[in-house]
Amino acid sequence: MSAAADHRYMGLALALGRRGQGQVWPNPAVGCVLVRQGRIVGRGWTQPGGRPHAEVAALTQAGALAKRATAYAPLVPCAHTRKTPPSAPALSDAQVARRGGATPPH
Repeated sequence: MSAAADHRYMGLALALGRRGQGQVWPNPAVGCVLVRQGRIVGRGWTQPGGRPHAEVAALTQAGALAKRATAYAPLVPCAHTRKTPPSAPALSDAQVARRGGATPPH
């Protein structure tokens, strides 16, 4: 994926995150875009009340197409369990290949 494509998809993730502003406390308003072979296969943003998280919403939309996709999200996916399961293991379990130009945490 080119740097220009990375920039464009991260911009889309930021725009999606703005949809949750003022509605997702105590969580941050985050957006996530999943791209596989140059095609958007999943989009999500943190839902009212902070759940589900953006990454989980995008994974749900993408289904099996998330495998080997790139996840674009402006924050590192969470790895803690509180009111919702953590996003980092969900991305790993879905076999997402990379995160916004970097290797995802496993």
